[in-house]
Amino acid sequence: MGTDRRSFLKHALAGYAAFKASAASTLAQVLPPYAQVGKKPGKVDYKRIATEEAWGPPELFDMYLDNIKNGALIDPGFVYMWSLFTGQPVFKELMVQLQDIGDRRIRDMDAAGIDKMVLSLTAPGVQIFDKDIANSLAISTNDQLAEAIKKHPDRLAGLAAVAPQDPPAAAKEMERAIKKLGLNGVIINSHTKGEYLDDPKFWEIFEAAEALDAAIYLHPQTPPANMVMPYLARGFERAILGFAHELSVHVLGLMTSGVFDRFPKLKMVIGHGGEGLPFMLYRLDYMYENARNPFMKKVKKLPSDYMKENIYITTSGLPWAPAITMCISVLGIDRVLYAMDYPYQYVLDEVTMTDNFPISDADKKKLFQSNAEKVFKL
Repeated sequence: MGTDRRSFLKHALAGYAAFKASAASTLAQVLPPYAQVGKKPGKVDYKRIATEEAWGPPELFDMYLDNIKNGALIDPGFVYMWSLFTGQPVFKELMVQLQDIGDRRIRDMDAAGIDKMVLSLTAPGVQIFDKDIANSLAISTNDQLAEAIKKHPDRLAGLAAVAPQDPPAAAKEMERAIKKLGLNGVIINSHTKGEYLDDPKFWEIFEAAEALDAAIYLHPQTPPANMVMPYLARGFERAILGFAHELSVHVLGLMTSGVFDRFPKLKMVIGHGGEGLPFMLYRLDYMYENARNPFMKKVKKLPSDYMKENIYITTSGLPWAPAITMCISVLGIDRVLYAMDYPYQYVLDEVTMTDNFPISDADKKKLFQSNAEKVFKL
């Protein structure tokens, strides 16, 4: 087993090195624009609240890159993704946007017509480190975020970072960040070193979130080492496909493991139009009822029920009327929230595209404003 693992990692890192060597000539083709495009969106009769907006402090990014350089962090998807942040002008600008949770970000919000952002620590957050370092970083980043919000309370809100690799500490920090710092929910960046939250050892986190009535935003990251290679070999490991597949496996695993039976009031938010799950609900229900593997637990409800009762989705990165109106039709307007995905997808035309969705003015206010106010207690 150990030899197979070493062989796998050697192969993965060799693949990463080959991709990095060719990255400079291909970045312009494969990356979305990281700057404004289009005219400033017009005035509207609702507040535009963006709910999946990334940030990160410089010390976190320094730790990412230092650990990659010294070989301490060897997850191939993570190594490839964050190695791109060295030396490329487009990534340098993105790094500036990620780190600024003050005047620069407010100016970008004004240009886009965004009234408020709900900030969350960018993926993978603290979840790649050992638990002691991860807990310390969660505390320090939450403190920094709370201080930034105090300076711009009408424009910024935030979600608390936690370290799932230490569930008791994560629950404790969740309570501190929400009750003492005034943060508005929790961000968990999907798997933690390849482990998923459907394992009951993590369920203390859900117990705390339910007790606090705090929504958990479950954000994707690159697939773990035992899943990433087919994606990495084709350039699919990030937002083009890998994120959606990685997160949809996680969410469906939560449903079928009994998490929402055990914690029926748990609120979870997922981005990017629900990572494809709303489109698949009929088939998910049918296959779970009629072709479920014998080892799979029989839970109380169907996947579509949990999606409609425990899950909220956002429009992050997907300002496309056919997809989002389909989500609204199957989940209901009350379960869909607007998000921009700043700074990874900061395009002014996308705000206007969402303003122009073929839904009623009352539903636009829910999409942009009141659903976020309710879910995140803004």
